[in-house]
Amino acid sequence: MTRTARELLDDVVARLAPDPAANPLVPRIADGTANPSVITALALEQRSVIPADRRSFLHLAQRSADGGEAECAAFFRTLAEGETLALDRLGVLVAACGVDKADADAYEPRAGCQAYPAYVAWLALNAAPVDVVLALTANFACWGAYCAALAEALPTHYGFSEEACGFFAFFAEPAPDLERQALAAVRAGLGRGLDATGSALRHGKLLQRYETMFWETLADPARGL
Repeated sequence: MTRTARELLDDVVARLAPDPAANPLVPRIADGTANPSVITALALEQRSVIPADRRSFLHLAQRSADGGEAECAAFFRTLAEGETLALDRLGVLVAACGVDKADADAYEPRAGCQAYPAYVAWLALNAAPVDVVLALTANFACWGAYCAALAEALPTHYGFSEEACGFFAFFAEPAPDLERQALAAVRAGLGRGLDATGSALRHGKLLQRYETMFWETLADPARGL
């Protein structure tokens, strides 16, 4: 039986959902037992992740447009716009961590944290755009849940202001327009014979593993040098 775009997207998100116990750090931040230094490291790592992902999404948008995949192009343009907004909010978080621009610029990112954007860049160059739509949508469900937990925990346990938590609150918010664009891209992909049981799932599994690696490295920096 032919699946609808909604059924396919839901299936991929469900199949790629991480083990609730996979993240070694977010639960510790959520209950206030993590060292505040990991929040600073998280913010500084994101200073490299967000601009890199934005460039990758812009490249995917261009590749999609060049290939006649207008629905995918719209999805990736929206993602790129979101990264621009997130970067503005990230600066407030970094400042709230007590890090000035000179120290932030001198920070050396950790390989284990930057594996995720490196793979997104690989996808931007090599993967079929609709496969990336599916893989990213599954990953964003995971990332959004983590951000929701952090947006709630940082004011409660670490004294951050609501404004300082705007970076996490931004990603935690529902994105119905983006979901509609993802569905449109998948629907168009099905019309072209998309088979999401193959490459899209492989890409998604790697994205989820790199997501976990990001948090593992923050929790235990020696693992991600």
